[in-house]
Amino acid sequence: MPPRIAAAARSERGARDANEDAACVLRDGARWLAVLADGAGGHRDGADASRRALAQVEAALNRAPADFEAASLTRAVLGAHAAVRAGRAAAGMEAGGGMHATLVALWIDETRGALWSHVGDSRLYRAHDGRVEQLTADDSVVQRLVDAGLLTPGQAATHPRRNELVAALGIAEELEPHTLARPVAVEEGDAFLLCSDGWWHELGDDCLAGTLAQARSPDDWLDAMHRAIVARARPRQDNFSAVAVWIGDAGEVTRPRMKAMPARA
Repeated sequence: MPPRIAAAARSERGARDANEDAACVLRDGARWLAVLADGAGGHRDGADASRRALAQVEAALNRAPADFEAASLTRAVLGAHAAVRAGRAAAGMEAGGGMHATLVALWIDETRGALWSHVGDSRLYRAHDGRVEQLTADDSVVQRLVDAGLLTPGQAATHPRRNELVAALGIAEELEPHTLARPVAVEEGDAFLLCSDGWWHELGDDCLAGTLAQARSPDDWLDAMHRAIVARARPRQDNFSAVAVWIGDAGEVTRPRMKAMPARA
């Protein structure tokens, strides 16, 4: 029997004047599509970029069902890149500047597994049995420095250039989306989290796993992480958005179990 799947999404303005993030989760029979984009370029332009990106990926994979393969997902992301470029051109912006967006997409076929792709620094995580794994690597200046051994991950988290990207939808250069080459199996208890940098920057792996262990649903999990972000009360809190996708009851798999006590004689 295919695994049961449940999903939920959040997108919050934070301390900014407008929300330039966009997130959605869609189902078409045995297929699920979760997409998150983080726009930039000014309030209206950033919001336009993220919404164009989501609409294009949805059109390519959900409204006009495509073959469940990496090439289809890559084409959808490249289509989003073209859509953001077109929006920038329509607004009269020069090729080297203006609106752009990051994007992360998770595509699941209940019988064939999961594929994902991303551009920029919106991330995808997978949690299972209390372990959290980051499945994407940021297209950022500091990640390049970490990869080169010039920074530790801890130093990267507070580096003054941590928000500088080396790739995003809508830039003048051509893109090569980071798409998983072939589907991977999903397991009962897998919990996926797509999130913008305004979300993941505030939460460490321990918080992701800890809140999951107490959650009863994807909505519960997002609510708990949302509370943790709000409790930090950062005066310049960025927009923060996330999509949670559970395979079966991820909280039940992660939740610590009481050890059975030996029977008394």
